[in-house]
Amino acid sequence: MIWSWEYTLEILPKLAKASIVTIEATLLSFAIAAVLGLVLALLRMSGRTVGWLTAAFVEFVRSTPLLIQIFFLFFVLPNAGIVLDAFPAGIIMLSLHYACYCSEVYRAGLEAVPRGQWEACTALNLSSWSTFKNIILPQAIPPIVPALGNYLVALFKDTPLLSAIAVPELVQTAKDLGTENFRYTEPMTVVGLTFLIMSLVSAAGIRWVERRLNRRSAR
Repeated sequence: MIWSWEYTLEILPKLAKASIVTIEATLLSFAIAAVLGLVLALLRMSGRTVGWLTAAFVEFVRSTPLLIQIFFLFFVLPNAGIVLDAFPAGIIMLSLHYACYCSEVYRAGLEAVPRGQWEACTALNLSSWSTFKNIILPQAIPPIVPALGNYLVALFKDTPLLSAIAVPELVQTAKDLGTENFRYTEPMTVVGLTFLIMSLVSAAGIRWVERRLNRRSAR
């Protein structure tokens, strides 16, 4: 099929609009996943029963395909009376899925902080919350930023799975355009290039954050 620049320029506004949906889904899901992942990590490192149950949940989510989870939430749960729109359902499942991955990153970072830091803060009569917030967490975060950044890029590239429940993100929009005109080359190529550019920009942003945190830690 011959490439048509005229058709490409014609579909760009629709794809640009869809890219906003993709970016919103990525940023919102990752923000939730980053916070929930820390909560899961702390629960897993707590008491034996809570830690075991949290570990079982995390491993279950990480060991099942994200697409199946999205389908289950959107198509199966309505049978139990839980009905969600496509976009919120996608955000919930992306957030939960990646929160489980982020929790392992947080756990590795927290466990890398020497235990003596806790003991020293206890000797100084600092509260557990103050110790965690002001001493432990600032030491644990900088080394794990690259790993968290990798999951941000991976999440961004997983947003096309939301097309399975008709969320109008980039890939779904490209498929719709292809169906209308039986021309898939231009929309899919533009979508692929868009994902490449956005992934490179995200990676550059992650490296910038990593450098800033390392400089701050070195002071």
